[in-house]
Amino acid sequence: MALPSFSLTLLLLLQLVNPLLSLSNLRRGELLEPETLLQTQKAEDVPSRFFQVTRPIKLPKTKPYSYLILQHDFGRTYGKPPVTTLYTPPTRCPFQNFSKIVMEWTATCKGRQFDRIFGVWLGGVEILRSCTAEPRATGIVWTVEKDITRYSSLLKNPQTLAVYLANIVDKTYTGIYHVNITVHFYPAEEERPNSAAYFGTGFDSYADLIIPISRNLPLNDGLWFVVENSTDTQFKEFAVPRNTYRAVLEVFVSFHSSDEFWYTNPPNDYIKANNLTGVPGNGSFREVVVSLDGNTVGAVWPFTVIYTGGVNPLLWRPITGIGSFDLPAYDIEITPFLGNILDGKLHEFGFGVTNALSVWFIDANLHLWLDSKNSRTKGRLVKSSAEPFTPSVVSHFRGLNGTFVTVARRSISSTGWVKSSHGKITTHSFQSYDFVNQIVFKKDGDEQTVKQTIFANYGMYAEFPFFNVYSSHVLYHFPLYLFTDAVDEGNGSYSLASKVSMGFNEGKFSSSRFGASYSSLRNKQKGQGSMLVKGNLVVSGLARTRQAYRYFSNNGCYFRKVRSKNYTVLTDESGETCGKEFHGFGFGKTNGK
Repeated sequence: MALPSFSLTLLLLLQLVNPLLSLSNLRRGELLEPETLLQTQKAEDVPSRFFQVTRPIKLPKTKPYSYLILQHDFGRTYGKPPVTTLYTPPTRCPFQNFSKIVMEWTATCKGRQFDRIFGVWLGGVEILRSCTAEPRATGIVWTVEKDITRYSSLLKNPQTLAVYLANIVDKTYTGIYHVNITVHFYPAEEERPNSAAYFGTGFDSYADLIIPISRNLPLNDGLWFVVENSTDTQFKEFAVPRNTYRAVLEVFVSFHSSDEFWYTNPPNDYIKANNLTGVPGNGSFREVVVSLDGNTVGAVWPFTVIYTGGVNPLLWRPITGIGSFDLPAYDIEITPFLGNILDGKLHEFGFGVTNALSVWFIDANLHLWLDSKNSRTKGRLVKSSAEPFTPSVVSHFRGLNGTFVTVARRSISSTGWVKSSHGKITTHSFQSYDFVNQIVFKKDGDEQTVKQTIFANYGMYAEFPFFNVYSSHVLYHFPLYLFTDAVDEGNGSYSLASKVSMGFNEGKFSSSRFGASYSSLRNKQKGQGSMLVKGNLVVSGLARTRQAYRYFSNNGCYFRKVRSKNYTVLTDESGETCGKEFHGFGFGKTNGK
């Protein structure tokens, strides 16, 4: 689960107030609904609608065939098996050619509750990783709509749907999550040629088969693998059909407990020098490493999702943090390595996290494209490069005050070919990353400032016979600024002031000799707030959040600007044009000021 909001400054403060307070107790504590807000709520108040800012899914004009797959109340579910039901494809629907398939998660909750991480799996394939909203006494409701057309091949057959949402209900934490999951199937507006036939390859189509790289039921936990520390690597065996000609690994990642705020963690030498027992360390750099039969084939440098209870819970009501309702997944091109695994034998994916502390949840889906005209393909890995590296850390500190700068750079590349009915396809894959993190502690550790930037540049290009080339390229830029200032107010209480600025910026480009597509996303969120906490209860608090979302592509445009203050949306503008709405918002700044 996404455990309670935490920062090193707060931890240091509480250690001074009560040196016997353990880290585990801090992690289990929760910042509950402010008493002052509860007293002003009226019985006739309607539930608050919480939301994540994202662009609407572009839907065809056809009327969808929709049906409810699961309805369940998640109460005392911690440590119990996932809730399961049988999914069956829409055989009664007169249309079977669907151009869009959308899963809709809708949940309501009333009372007090943690933020909870949860996952939705279909046939062991994860299709949603998300965090619950934190409820209030008058109730909340939120909806997540996700385009799951990518999983079309999986949706054609009956599968077990599994949902794991670990919740605890007692005298203090009273919220029960009432959940509905519905799938909407949208028939195509018109018959169009299959993209594989049109482009001469299947690289523009969805995968023919998806293999889950996750744990198997039955379980008393999620189907994700649990990575506990920097030496812990989790493995899963698999085999691919011998007529596979393309493979892409879709990786899901989330971080919790001691690593929920990994980007705020100081180096271990700082912790040892100040005898800070129980304070999470290992520095501020994390990398998810993916291996195939023991060899590194890719990496993920994850976006810093802040869950709905993070930093200051009031910041995320009703606008939730970027990615918290639909955590990003990351694709790694495995096609160059197919020559090593087309032998019909079992092979092994491994997942580890550099510098990890407990705990990380990781699993993956292996998307495969199959040659319908041949029973076998063959291939060979030509070359691969994934040199090991160590992040550079420069520390300057005296006592609890100091500055820490961490820099890392990583490149991974591979080349291989596969022969199929499409001819000999040579695929080149590449990943490159840059990371800079600066942490500054002042006021004997009670004040902390974090400035971080992650750049990612990855993609692939495939060379086909007769000068046909397909390419795909993705650029990521993840800026983060976080400031917290904790003050001991006496009598077991403290105040915390905080500022947060984060961005999820993405550029995508793909092309073939038949055309090209491109898109650009600039998504920035800024918030600031303060709160007075006593006995894990927010006695009073104030928070403001604003967000600007701008999406531009050759297939349309969308923007949204929204501001909120303590549960209330102050302004909300949106539209399908992109122009002057975003001038001057400062997307290019990495420090959020």
